[in-house]
Amino acid sequence: MNDPITLGWEEWVSLPTLGLPAMRAKIDTGARTSALHATEIEPFGSAKQPKVRFTVHPIPGREDLIIPCSATVIDRRDVTSSNGETELRYVIETSIIVGETSWPIEVTLTDRRGMASHMLLGRQALNESVSVNPSERFCQPQLSYEIYHSATMRREMPNRALRIAVLSREDNYSTRRLVEEGEKRGHTVEVIDTTRCYMAINALSPEVHYDGARLPRFDAVIPRIGASVTPYGTAVIRQFETVGTFCVNGSQGITASRDKLHAHQLMARHKIGMPNTAFAASPKDTGSLISLVGTAPLIVKLLESTQGKGVVMAETKKAAESVISAFRGLKANFLVQDFVKEAAGEDVRCLVIGGKVVASIKRTAAAGEFRSNLHQGGSASKVKITKEERETAIKAAKAFGLGMAGVDLLRSETGPKVLEVNSSPGLEGVEKTSQKNVAELIYEHIEARVRPEPVRKRKTTL
Repeated sequence: MNDPITLGWEEWVSLPTLGLPAMRAKIDTGARTSALHATEIEPFGSAKQPKVRFTVHPIPGREDLIIPCSATVIDRRDVTSSNGETELRYVIETSIIVGETSWPIEVTLTDRRGMASHMLLGRQALNESVSVNPSERFCQPQLSYEIYHSATMRREMPNRALRIAVLSREDNYSTRRLVEEGEKRGHTVEVIDTTRCYMAINALSPEVHYDGARLPRFDAVIPRIGASVTPYGTAVIRQFETVGTFCVNGSQGITASRDKLHAHQLMARHKIGMPNTAFAASPKDTGSLISLVGTAPLIVKLLESTQGKGVVMAETKKAAESVISAFRGLKANFLVQDFVKEAAGEDVRCLVIGGKVVASIKRTAAAGEFRSNLHQGGSASKVKITKEERETAIKAAKAFGLGMAGVDLLRSETGPKVLEVNSSPGLEGVEKTSQKNVAELIYEHIEARVRPEPVRKRKTTL
């Protein structure tokens, strides 16, 4: 900043790097240090790159407008306020815009609740180019709080460093890629073993605890819940939802996708194409069950099956009756499905993120195998999907309310049939085959979703 600028005792300022486009600041040359009203101040990140998260209420009296912020910590400093109290505060650096002039300043974070000004500019922030006229106010062009009531605020909000939890019990390719990509984008990513979480459930302060301590407030959670721990895993996600954390996939969507019967009923409700499917409890209904689906060959599938396990193809009606009888003898719940012959052991995996198909691959079963799952020895190749297949995949993910889903389609003579909607799709096969950075797209979705929503204007009464 070189051009001279005159400030009154109060001015409109903008802190664009914090996502605060309009604030009124008190210019106080009697104070050495600048201060920003911040609540929920919490450090995070590594010791080498310490960061701090906090929330700001830019409009005095409007506690419903909350702007989440984060910044790199440059210092911690004892600051004595005008009433003589000393407080150890985090110090951050940010850019400030007043009128048409911008310059970097250091700001301390403190709770200024009840004070008329939510920001104070001390003399450290005012260099030789700035003069202050204490008898005037608003010497520079005025801004407006109107921006906080419009979608413009959300679009222009800068991407900030986030604290993100990956719920996973496995050190596999998907987990490693999520950590690697998140850290590359400046976020702090922590892998949390789902089964080691426990919960304090109450109305005032519901919490998630882990290894003897309360988990910090995360900006977002990426669930990688294994099928074997679905009930407990979704309970943990519900707890995060209760405290207001953004979850890429919600508990209801994961629960519905893991229950094959519920999943097919949900798809039927949304009129999504799928193979003919039947379910029954009584052994007396075996013949009718088979006839509802069609003729052999048939697929008999356990409700809890995953990665192609618990899925059997019966070549003949007699074989189908034998498999059904065996499953019933084990008191297992299962579905019977029509075998889509024209698919010829191939299916299409569409990865949907944020309501868009971001990648798709074709999976082909190994010789002598009907299951195309890569875990069962199948192979993958690039594929170009049709408009109908794209729309079907998006519709299926939306029906389950999933922000990220692997939708498996069969190509039949009557159009695409959804075979399964996977709420924890693996990234390895899709990334390596499609050559797309799927982990990056997941973070782009998270970064867009954690931005603050505009607040409604309050009606004025005469």
